[in-house]
Amino acid sequence: MCSQMRMVALPCLSLLLLLCSQVPGVQGQEFRFGPCRVQGVILQELSKAFWTIRDAVQAQDHITSVRLLREEVLQNVSDAESCYLIHALLKFYLHTVFENYYNKAIEFRMLKSLSMLANNFMIILSKLQPRQENETFSISESAHQRFLLFLRAFKQLDIEAAVTKAFGEVDILLTWMEKYYQL
Repeated sequence: MCSQMRMVALPCLSLLLLLCSQVPGVQGQEFRFGPCRVQGVILQELSKAFWTIRDAVQAQDHITSVRLLREEVLQNVSDAESCYLIHALLKFYLHTVFENYYNKAIEFRMLKSLSMLANNFMIILSKLQPRQENETFSISESAHQRFLLFLRAFKQLDIEAAVTKAFGEVDILLTWMEKYYQL
């Protein structure tokens, strides 16, 4: 009986995998951050998760004169720098911003969206792989300085205000990431 079920299940599973791979847009989606690439992340899901809570998060940000993800951090980033910079930013958002925003997310009933963002950031971070096995993360001095500009601006604020500000700027980060997204 068990072997009969396996004989039926294997072709069904193969058919299901074949059909899923033929769905438009599922195949070929990837981020290309210089020498690094991440496949299988759907940018629209990330954007949707943030846009459902954007107004509520940004309404909590009372410091409008400061921007953490400034032009100096995200503009004119070379391909070589982009791999290091996205790695550093995603790691920071996961371990500092999202972890410290957890209680507020519960209070404002945003936990589902926060979890979706955090899980997708974690997936991107875990899949961030060089195109060729012999390539490693390019930690250029310029990319490191860009991240330090962001970090210094973050540390100049009270921790609660800084976390709220950084979370409110996820849309800026997603817009920057979008230019590295290939269908």
